[in-house]
Amino acid sequence: MSNDLISEFLDEKTVAALPDFLSKDTGFEDAANLIAQAFGASSGFSSMNDDNQKKLLQSFKRNLKLLIEKTWVEDQDIAIKEKVLYQLERLCTKDECNWSAEYPLFLEIIGAAVSLMFGAQTTTEDFAEYSLRIDPEFGIFWWYISSLPAQIQWNNNKCRVAIEIGMYFLANY
Repeated sequence: MSNDLISEFLDEKTVAALPDFLSKDTGFEDAANLIAQAFGASSGFSSMNDDNQKKLLQSFKRNLKLLIEKTWVEDQDIAIKEKVLYQLERLCTKDECNWSAEYPLFLEIIGAAVSLMFGAQTTTEDFAEYSLRIDPEFGIFWWYISSLPAQIQWNNNKCRVAIEIGMYFLANY
């Protein structure tokens, strides 16, 4: 997605925050907070305490499960729907979540859930623009998610923040 297009929906500082967040191994918190604020989070988002992290995870799972369960799918997609629901239940089930290990599963869950909701359109080149036009908040979320790299070498804390930003949007969608 071009910066010109996303700039129609977000301010320059927030647009610039994403590459800043993605490129830094340390000192990424301010950029992460700006991105999270675009989803309605408070300014100290990247440093939330354990209790708030647990609440966010529960809200995310509950809301995404409800969203997936309510999504009507073709017969050939029922197995995908069931797999996503199963994977969602498995996400961060231990008391101490290994965010780095959960990162690929998180991206897989989000990708499959969005595919279930929007169908084959998610694989088209113009899906990002389409999502911005039909629902700007969701489009901004998709801009964020589709910008996350599939392969990472981030520390556990940065993975936590990256995942929680995506969780925050869906927990409140």
